[in-house]
Amino acid sequence: MFKRSMKVEDLFDYYFFDDKDREVFEKVARKCYRPTNDIIMGLIDEYDDFKVAYSISGVFVEQCERYGFGKDILEDFRQLASSRKVEFLDQTYYHSLVCLYEEEGEFIEQVKAHRELMRDLIGYEPSFFENTELLYNNRIARLAEEMGYRGMFAEGVERVLDGGSPNYVYAPVGCKNLKVLLRNYQLTDDIGFRFSLKSWKEYPLSAAKYASWLDATQGQCINLFLDYETFGEHHWEDTGIFEFLRDLPLQVLKYEMEFSTPSEIIERYKPVGVMDVRNLETTSWADVEKDTSCFIGNTMQWACYEYLRWLEPYVKETGDEELLKIWRYLGTSDHLYYMFTVGGASGEVHSYFSHFEKSHDAFIALFSVIHDFDARLRARIKKADYPFVFQDGEKVWSLKGLCEYLKRKRGEKAEEAIRDYMGRGDFERWIRESVREAEIAKEVENLSSSIEKQKYDADVLRERICAIISK
Repeated sequence: MFKRSMKVEDLFDYYFFDDKDREVFEKVARKCYRPTNDIIMGLIDEYDDFKVAYSISGVFVEQCERYGFGKDILEDFRQLASSRKVEFLDQTYYHSLVCLYEEEGEFIEQVKAHRELMRDLIGYEPSFFENTELLYNNRIARLAEEMGYRGMFAEGVERVLDGGSPNYVYAPVGCKNLKVLLRNYQLTDDIGFRFSLKSWKEYPLSAAKYASWLDATQGQCINLFLDYETFGEHHWEDTGIFEFLRDLPLQVLKYEMEFSTPSEIIERYKPVGVMDVRNLETTSWADVEKDTSCFIGNTMQWACYEYLRWLEPYVKETGDEELLKIWRYLGTSDHLYYMFTVGGASGEVHSYFSHFEKSHDAFIALFSVIHDFDARLRARIKKADYPFVFQDGEKVWSLKGLCEYLKRKRGEKAEEAIRDYMGRGDFERWIRESVREAEIAKEVENLSSSIEKQKYDADVLRERICAIISK
């Protein structure tokens, strides 16, 4: 039901189930985050050579600040960061798919916001990048390098490696300095997915057995990249997962292997080959396919993804930080993840994480919220169907955007251009056809007719136009 009178500051709670989020967060904090943090901090104190890396989203940090146990968890991360044995990686603040957008601006904004968060709240300035769900292609690598990162993670996908090994450092196509580390998903999944699987031929998995597998693996490095919830949530405490974690460093060090942070690895080793992943072949760590189909592989997912992407310029023209935050939250990858419809093992994993009974329920929920959000945007800024494109190449997507542009642009050329637009009826035609505000278009047309008679100066003309279109 559309509640037109609702205030913007109340929309977040209207769209998102905060009580459910709190319930899930506090459950996982008890089962996973708190005990696992305690174990990791104990291992860092016990072993001089033990090191780990973390990648935590801005949304997760915000939940830590809102919910029970969260502030203790953040304090744990601050202590880990100060140990000099833990590296924190950058990612998109909202764990989103904006790296796939044609325009690069939103991706850069979210990554910068995450970098600032890590610096200000955790006390760590990341120099290594891990994109949402390890989404990777040549363009994303180039953007990471341009933003100053020295390295980034990708999935060790066989079709890209073409017979090569994920256990080496690689160089992205078109980059001069950036290096890529690949997740060894087979060894990672032995813990992440198979640890408590009693039908697995290697069950039960001990730290000693696992360390022997690592020792027998050839290469410069072995990158194990797990969901943190592996410990205590995906595999409950009674499976022995915590004992496995406690014992692993000792067993690894027996073989004279060593633990390193991602940044230490790329400093130590030179690339042995080139990573070439074209934009339409984007890889990820998701499912068997290890591509983008996990998130935008069916029509429901694609409809929501495209709808949200299309709303970006409108949201930003509102100048409202709360609306921008809501739009970014709606872009979190989990919402699309719940709409996955393929069966089999991948489908079982998606169902495990989703709180919806069916994929279609997830679609109806998200699409309805986006549509409601769109209606509020249209009412707020008088949204256009297509943009007005100025001679300087800038675009505006709403009457609010047009007014802001007119106020911002100064100088003889800008003033001459505005008079030309008015004289040709460009503004009037766009308002009538794209914004579909016939009365406002008529008033702009009347103003155009009176310009020569009244001989308005540029500032007065701006004020008159904005007064009309701001009604």
